[in-house]
Amino acid sequence: MAEYTGDARAVLWDMDGTLVDSAEYHRLSWQEPLRREGHVLTRERFLSTFGRRNDAVLRDLLGEGLADADVARIAAAKEEGYRELVRRGGIAPLPGVTGWLTRLRAGGWRQAVASSAPRLNIATVLESLALADAFDAVAGEEDVTRGKPDPQIFLVAAGKLGVPPARCVVVEDAPAGLEAARRAGMRRIGVGTAHGALAADLVVASLADLPADAFERLLAVG
Repeated sequence: MAEYTGDARAVLWDMDGTLVDSAEYHRLSWQEPLRREGHVLTRERFLSTFGRRNDAVLRDLLGEGLADADVARIAAAKEEGYRELVRRGGIAPLPGVTGWLTRLRAGGWRQAVASSAPRLNIATVLESLALADAFDAVAGEEDVTRGKPDPQIFLVAAGKLGVPPARCVVVEDAPAGLEAARRAGMRRIGVGTAHGALAADLVVASLADLPADAFERLLAVG
C-alpha cells in the first residue's frame, strides 16, 4: 500500500469501454472457446455479459453447475485469444484519454487501472497504448473475489495508491461499475452511451467533453 498523505487524491480508471473500446476483440475471443463447448454466442448475448468477471459470464452462459476447472480452462483460452488480437491488431485510446492521463499526472493526481480484466490483459493493453507509465497501480481480476457492482475492486485500487475513498474519482462506462464506485463512497464520472442512462455525479458522451476542472470540482463537493 502506498504511503498516505493528507492532500492525496486519485483517479481510478475502468479499462474496457473507458480507456479503450475493446468490445469487438472480446466478442471474437469468446467465440471459439464457447463453440468448442457447444454454445453459439450471439452479439446480443455477448453485450448483456460484457464487463462481468469470466466466472460469472461462463456460468451464465453454460450453467451454474460448470466446474471451477472448466471455468479456468475456457477463460484461459478466451483471454489468450484476446491478448493475441490486441498484439496483432493494436488498440487505440478512446477520445480524451491520453490528454486527461497527462493532465492529471501533471496535477499530482495518483492514477490506477481498476478493471475486472486479468492483469495480463491490462498489461497487454497498456503496452499496446504505450501508457503503462501513466499509472501508479493496477488492480485486476486476481486482486478481488467479487465482481462489480461490489466495490471491492475500487477499494483495492485506492488502497494500492494510499488514497481514501472520499478522495477518489472513478471513471466508468457501465452501470455496474458506477454502482460499485457509489458503494465504495467515491465520486463518479460516467462515460459513453453504450449502456444507456448512467447514474453518476457527471455523465459525458466522451472524455473529450469533460470540463477542464471536472475532477477538481467533484472532490470540492461536500
